[in-house]
Amino acid sequence: MDKRQLGQSALSIAPIVFGGNVFGWTADKAASFALLDAFVAHGFDCVDTADVYSRWVPGHTGGESETIIGEWLTARKSRSKIVIATKCGMAPGADGRHLSRASIVAAVEGSLKRLQTDHIDLYQAHKDDAATPLEETLEAFASLVKAGKVRALGASNYSAARLGQALDISEANGWPRYESLQPEYNLAERAGFEAELQPLCVKRKLGVISYYSLASGFLTGKYRSAADLVGRARAGGVKKYLDARGLRILQALDEVSARERVSQAQVALAWLMAQPAVAAPIVSATSIAQLEDILAAARLTLSASDIDVLDSACG
Repeated sequence: MDKRQLGQSALSIAPIVFGGNVFGWTADKAASFALLDAFVAHGFDCVDTADVYSRWVPGHTGGESETIIGEWLTARKSRSKIVIATKCGMAPGADGRHLSRASIVAAVEGSLKRLQTDHIDLYQAHKDDAATPLEETLEAFASLVKAGKVRALGASNYSAARLGQALDISEANGWPRYESLQPEYNLAERAGFEAELQPLCVKRKLGVISYYSLASGFLTGKYRSAADLVGRARAGGVKKYLDARGLRILQALDEVSARERVSQAQVALAWLMAQPAVAAPIVSATSIAQLEDILAAARLTLSASDIDVLDSACG
């Protein structure tokens, strides 16, 4: 399987990333192990998580996803074969700041312990922290790379202006820079990334690993009315797409998937993988069948006419 380089780093990954937000949430330990086993068996190698997953579940405090991944890595003795991406900074540290030096140092130690590893391949700032100077954040990240605890750095949920400033600061100081960006990006959510972030990532050669790649499941085609959302864990994230534009997008997905004889999810992911700067979309699954359907997208190349149909539906 062809791999894609993350920015200008030494990391290259298969073109779909497993989103670890489900581990310890909608997938228990046994299900998580089975999903990870299947993911690797199909030739994929990058798993994305965060220190706060899954603190939104009643009784959880965060770190549940990393803990399961760490137990799986140890049980399978597969650390050298897996690219682990995790994030810090969504929750404030003891000093009340999200990306202060103290917060980052404490967060990485917690993640390393839960992941049962001595290094993290891609360590990402989960969101920007306006209360902390970028210089402090970037110097702290640079120290982790120098210490061998982190191989490469990434950012998530940054504006184009702040991301560009961070890249300039790292370059001016000779520090390791952000090599990847993790933004919300999918066929239904385009403007927030494409307007300014995508041109910046192309120009500065950052690799993009998009989250909500299937728009919380909307782009699988299984949610077409309010009735389809009843009792669904992701109902809140899907409801906003059930309008005229969303239905046009589903119709376009139906058209292309019928022509290519693949699922709507595969079409939506193949469209993402064809976009400039995108290294790999992040996608979650809670069943083996769902995962195998998603992973098949890596074998699908859309024609120019397919992409035109999809693009036209988004207007």
